[in-house]
Amino acid sequence: MRVMTWNVWWRFGGNWRERATGIKITLETYQPDVIGLVETWAGNGTTQPDELARILGLHAAFAPTSLPPAPDPIEHPDQAGVTVGLGLLSRWPILRTRVHELPHPQRGGEPPTALVATLDHPRGELHVIVTCREWEPHHAADRLAQSEALAELIMDPALDGPLPVLLVGDLNAPPDEPELAPLREVTVDTWEAGGGDPGVTTLDSLLPYAPLEATTLIDRRIDHVLVRPGRPGVAVTVRGAFIAGDRPIDGHYPSDHYAIGADLDP
Repeated sequence: MRVMTWNVWWRFGGNWRERATGIKITLETYQPDVIGLVETWAGNGTTQPDELARILGLHAAFAPTSLPPAPDPIEHPDQAGVTVGLGLLSRWPILRTRVHELPHPQRGGEPPTALVATLDHPRGELHVIVTCREWEPHHAADRLAQSEALAELIMDPALDGPLPVLLVGDLNAPPDEPELAPLREVTVDTWEAGGGDPGVTTLDSLLPYAPLEATTLIDRRIDHVLVRPGRPGVAVTVRGAFIAGDRPIDGHYPSDHYAIGADLDP
């Protein structure tokens, strides 16, 4: 089972149409069974996950979130009326979804969310959580509270079953961030388990539209594929881990993040 996550940079940068080609080609090349999309969009009667699913022959889901907030005022006309959200693409039918709100006492405003989906995997129900966590250094209490909430969510006994439980997304945290610890304590980091390079980055300062102002995150691995066994005492087997979307396609990098993925049993 190939699982990926990718922050696809919404409609930022003014070149989202050009970048869309690279996103499509990358997903065609890597052929994930499950991929969580962060900073994806909904607008004009459709969503980016639905558009990709139609092209790639996959199933799709979308949920709005407040992280990051849409620009106000808009930066480009194509952003008008377009929602920022989380997305899911799946090889298998999506049986049901729900939106789980995350705590945000410091930031306030509309809540950040997690998209919780149950997939119709041939071996049983496969539960996937897609999310994006707070990034600003002065909101450390929010980051910790969100890690604790996500740890509780992924460990919910209602998600127990024959298959691993997946949590994927842009967690806006390198693996050693203290506020990420509650989540890491209850999950397997597939990058580490799959033998990935500990020095890899998913937010590369060499990209032409890298957010260099994010000094605590730049040149770090801040996107994650985390997993916990479906039942106590069952091991999670990670066959390998990889980075994708790290090359320009038709002259454009597909996003300001690289995608990250892992190959798991089953």
